[in-house]
Amino acid sequence: MADTKALVAEIEALGATLGEAKASINRRFIGQEKVVDLVLAAMLCGGHALLVGLPGLGKTRLVDTLGTVMGLKANRIQFTPDLMPADILGSEVLDSGDGARAFRFIEGPIFCQLLMADEINRASPRTQSALLQAMQEKEVTIAGQHAARVRLRGVIWPMRSAGAPAPVPRRR
Repeated sequence: MADTKALVAEIEALGATLGEAKASINRRFIGQEKVVDLVLAAMLCGGHALLVGLPGLGKTRLVDTLGTVMGLKANRIQFTPDLMPADILGSEVLDSGDGARAFRFIEGPIFCQLLMADEINRASPRTQSALLQAMQEKEVTIAGQHAARVRLRGVIWPMRSAGAPAPVPRRR
């Protein structure tokens, strides 16, 4: 009976904490309570989310705010046609710091807890496959070896609505 009361108290405290997090997110991401609820549900279930909307509606801001409020290490990857799998996964580099030469793995931006994968449809199939492997298997393959565990709790893919105008490149 005491264990049940402790469990109920713990669940109520978790609910209060989640309510505070939602309130903090909604203060910065105004007017999108349903979107916030759905993205939080996806994160709490250990899943991923696809955000579809017109440009300028704050999809990037939502991910930044989620990372800050939830205390997660968040990264953003802007996918481009020339992005290679090693650019997101990381790579081995030759380290000769102590006089001895050895390979050292440097983690890529996918080694985070919350990842925003922006415009993934622009990336090559190999790069998309590397991201999908990390999302599904929670590990990456470097140089043919299963190298490291990925701590991803959620990947959020923002996507423009069908028919939305593409952003116009600016001259420099």
